[in-house]
Amino acid sequence: MTIKIGNYQFHYSLKGSNNQPAILFLHGFMGNSQDFDAAISLLSQNFYCLAFDLPGHGKTRVIGGEDCYTIPQTAQALITLLDELEIDKCLLFGYSMGGRLALYMSLYFSSRFDKVILESASPGLRHKSEREQRLQADLHLAQKLKTSDFKDFLLNWYNQPLFKSLKDRPDFEQLIERKLDNNPIELAKSLRNMGIGNQPSLWEELENNQIPMLLLTGEYDDKFIAINTEMASLCPKAKLEVIPKTGHNIHLENLNKFVTILMKFYCSVES
Repeated sequence: MTIKIGNYQFHYSLKGSNNQPAILFLHGFMGNSQDFDAAISLLSQNFYCLAFDLPGHGKTRVIGGEDCYTIPQTAQALITLLDELEIDKCLLFGYSMGGRLALYMSLYFSSRFDKVILESASPGLRHKSEREQRLQADLHLAQKLKTSDFKDFLLNWYNQPLFKSLKDRPDFEQLIERKLDNNPIELAKSLRNMGIGNQPSLWEELENNQIPMLLLTGEYDDKFIAINTEMASLCPKAKLEVIPKTGHNIHLENLNKFVTILMKFYCSVES
């Protein structure tokens, strides 16, 4: 399905009954809404599951300029989209890039969300010098996206240590094939504008969060365990859970555990 919101034509899926609690799913870089199909098939008996192709990804189209790919603009568009779908309040889930976007939304649109789960996410980089350095790296990668063979780019991307356990899966080739459905020119726009180098630092805002928040990281993902441990220490409403025998991409590497965790957290009554 598609829906036009301002400068966006969002491609999305809705599964389950609108009488059930709604969950908004936000995917990672080079993914799309289909990344959550297996999880949604198990969750849609109990939840109204909403998943989008984010700007620069899948079948979503951006009509405006590159500022439409930034986190603040995308967040506002998604809130407007929830209004159009008459979803006043929902549960929120975000993975990696989608987790950074979800954190921004939970901090700046807190009245719209009951609970939030962030998988392998980050509040960005604290210091301007770090962001400038990372932005240059993001711009370099974006240029490679535009000029190199897309499949070679994907294979190099997944050679990063945090994806080792994902690469060992027998269905890794199918994952690569699905990501080839993206347009590398559009992905480059997303990387330039929604990448960590251009993300507003959210570290100082964490203490203000009032929404129950679960931080998920994989046992093999040392970098994000460290980041999320610090996040949990700064955010009174957040708790961290490290998932055994998984890396950066928990929802693909251990689907059943992932669904069990979502069900338990989203259905629990906060004291």
